[in-house]
Amino acid sequence: QVLVVESGGGLVQPGGSLSVSCVASGSIFNIDDMGWYRQAPGKERELVATIASGGSTNYADSVAGRFTISREYNAKNKVYLQMNSLKPEDTAVYYCNSRGAYTNFTMFDAWGQGTQVTVSS
Repeated sequence: QVLVVESGGGLVQPGGSLSVSCVASGSIFNIDDMGWYRQAPGKERELVATIASGGSTNYADSVAGRFTISREYNAKNKVYLQMNSLKPEDTAVYYCNSRGAYTNFTMFDAWGQGTQVTVSS
């Protein structure tokens, strides 16, 4: 079993910055990629940003240039999402996702419980 835990989040004013972090733990042999997704009330969950094991990143058009996903140095199981120039439309529950292989070489696709980010004055 893989446990994914997010931390951070909270309330911030428009134009402000916020950082969230995520760590995956358990019987992990390898992590292929980790990413952040979000779900606003009444909307479907959508991709925010991902980072692959090799370090390549991918961003949704709506956050490109404002958000940055990064990984703990030499620790592929811990990622961060730095969010700058936040807008009210960034308000959502942010979920962390981790995909890879267990120590028995079967694959996993694990999600955290989510952390609320609210952008409001």
